[in-house]
Amino acid sequence: MSNEDNINLIPNPNPGDILSGPLIPKAPIGFKSGFVGIIGRPNVGKSTLMNQLIGQKIAITSPVAQTTRNRLRGILTTPETQIIFVDTPGIHKPHHQLGKVLVQNAKIAIESVDVVLFVVDGSVEAGGGDRFIVELLTNSQTPIILGINKSDLQPQGKFVDESYHQLAAPHNWQVIKFSAVTGDGLDLLQQLLINQLEPGPYYYPPDLVTDQPERFIMGELIREQILLLTHEEIPHSVAITIDLVEEEPTITRVLATIHVERDSQKGILIGKKGSMLKTIGSAARQQIQKLIAGKVYLELFVKVLPKWRQSRLSLTELGYRVEE
Repeated sequence: MSNEDNINLIPNPNPGDILSGPLIPKAPIGFKSGFVGIIGRPNVGKSTLMNQLIGQKIAITSPVAQTTRNRLRGILTTPETQIIFVDTPGIHKPHHQLGKVLVQNAKIAIESVDVVLFVVDGSVEAGGGDRFIVELLTNSQTPIILGINKSDLQPQGKFVDESYHQLAAPHNWQVIKFSAVTGDGLDLLQQLLINQLEPGPYYYPPDLVTDQPERFIMGELIREQILLLTHEEIPHSVAITIDLVEEEPTITRVLATIHVERDSQKGILIGKKGSMLKTIGSAARQQIQKLIAGKVYLELFVKVLPKWRQSRLSLTELGYRVEE
């Protein structure tokens, strides 16, 4: 077992559950609020769903499993409610110590939220990975809704829905079908979640959509483009640091470093005559411009940091807080 298997990565900084100050208004009578944990197997569309629900992209998505590394909170505020969505890394049966840590963290998350939204892939029938998560949820006292995502991709003539209803029936879980991509069924899903919440305060300012700083999201948007454009050539040994964000009257300058573990990975990222790095930068710049609603100049650098995932010092330098 490698040293990496003993490391639990948590984003730094780690804001408290409740913020205070003049930006937090007093909730009106009848106002509902609470935390909704989004869990499921890898690649069932959890991050896409959260982005759709809050109306802004804060969680990155890609076809690569385990795209989400850290628990990320997305905040939806309406005049009547505030829902804090907690997007978690995909859960699968652990085969090593790191996997056990992720499952344990998922168990903690399940009990620390007000509602669990268990998302499954409606384009395929229920499988062993889904049943493994059902086992984790069996003794939970938290209300659970089973959400069948990807209704737009559901094959004709197959009893996909029935396989998921069979999972939910013994536990009396509510079941709802929707598409995170098209938005079909999301209004009903939102209402089901609100129905499960109790009257409560504002936990965050009404105009906040995530508890993560803007720099963190910029780094994630760059990492997303690396995953999308390099596919399996670059594994998950990529970390991003935002070295400079400088706002000027007409443009925001962003300097970022892409950290990899081997020279061969650096070569792939740079590409022939810098072509790949230019493509990554152009795509990431467009996403960052949408994030900040302004023009962006983005400059990327690539640095080799050998075995950074196994080094507590390197992890700290890259902005992670490491727990045993």
